[in-house]
Amino acid sequence: MRILLIEDEIELASAIQSALEKRKMAVDHVSTLGTARYAITDVPYKLVLLDRKLPDGDGISIIPHLRASAPGVAIIVLSAISDVTARVAGLDAGADDYLAKPFSMDELMARLRALDRRPALLREPQTAMGRMVFDFEAKEASVDGARLGLQRRELLVLQALLERRGKTVRRESLEAEVYGFERDIASNALDSHVSNLRRKLEQAEAGVEIHTMRGIGYLLREKDA
Repeated sequence: MRILLIEDEIELASAIQSALEKRKMAVDHVSTLGTARYAITDVPYKLVLLDRKLPDGDGISIIPHLRASAPGVAIIVLSAISDVTARVAGLDAGADDYLAKPFSMDELMARLRALDRRPALLREPQTAMGRMVFDFEAKEASVDGARLGLQRRELLVLQALLERRGKTVRRESLEAEVYGFERDIASNALDSHVSNLRRKLEQAEAGVEIHTMRGIGYLLREKDA
């Protein structure tokens, strides 16, 4: 899951980002609505964590733009404005949840798990392909019960390919899933992650293989018997 965090309190943003990344989630952080509008059009986010009091306006004002740019994106408002009227305004504006500051990281993670269980996200907690099982909640892949030792970006590559299994994933789309709007990416970085992932799947006899569609992207499919 790639997450956009829109928060101008640097210490809080750093704590949230660290907690999410420890759980193998990819997080991009911005501190203004203007930057957020740019980010959401550049990267296919699954979740947005949205502060209300931002330097250039009320966070909930961007919710219609988020919905239009990324249909199906989940939105959690994080705000010190926590009275009933404010919570109702946030939910009526289109947020999926509203979490009052200060909050514990355990509560935030519980809210994320609750959102991830919603049918609207159209995804089972686990998916199987070949002899491999991918656990979306634990962010782990295993073959016949044995955990694959995948690095974080390798897991992001595998998740993106699994979510579009049987379809070619364009290179630029895969880079957006893995790197967000990072700009200092080596030209062969994605190829290196794909190569390492392909090797580990082969060594584990996972029963799946990654095909390079020259000039287009990559395709994950079950290996022929």
